[in-house]
Amino acid sequence: MTTSQAPLDVYVAAGSNVDASKNLQRAAAGLRRAFGAVRFSPVYRNAAVGFEGDDFLNFAAAFRTTLSVEAVIEHLQTIEGECGRSRDAPKWAPRSMDLDILLYGDLVCERPGLVLPRPDLIKRPYMLGPMVDLEPQLRHPTLGRTLAELWAGFDHAAHPMHREPLALDAPRSSVKD
Repeated sequence: MTTSQAPLDVYVAAGSNVDASKNLQRAAAGLRRAFGAVRFSPVYRNAAVGFEGDDFLNFAAAFRTTLSVEAVIEHLQTIEGECGRSRDAPKWAPRSMDLDILLYGDLVCERPGLVLPRPDLIKRPYMLGPMVDLEPQLRHPTLGRTLAELWAGFDHAAHPMHREPLALDAPRSSVKD
């Protein structure tokens, strides 16, 4: 695995609507295993976007790493696989796990398979809302506004979310298969 030169703050969105509680706990354990100390937002429930399906459960996670963005993606894809995600699953369909890098330090890039900061961060309540729980004063790398400022301008009524009482800090051994 390649590394970056200095530790960077990385923010990841997680979502599932297939065995969601179990898969979110699995993903949280996988993130801790891959990246060490990880902070988690509360878990939120929201309706599926882009297709008819069960509600999603979502959270955001934050960690520091010296790994390259490519190495982080590789770890995230491994964790998705551990949660039952197939790499050839359709985009707008039920998901056992979806892990997306939202921010990787202040990196701004656009290349096939990777756009940072992730454009959905400012469009999807299930990404921005949990991020505000983690880092309300964090400035968006290209917009220059804090996440709290962006969230304040969001149409909350059009995109309802509800906090779920799901603990992500449980040890991996408590996740039952």
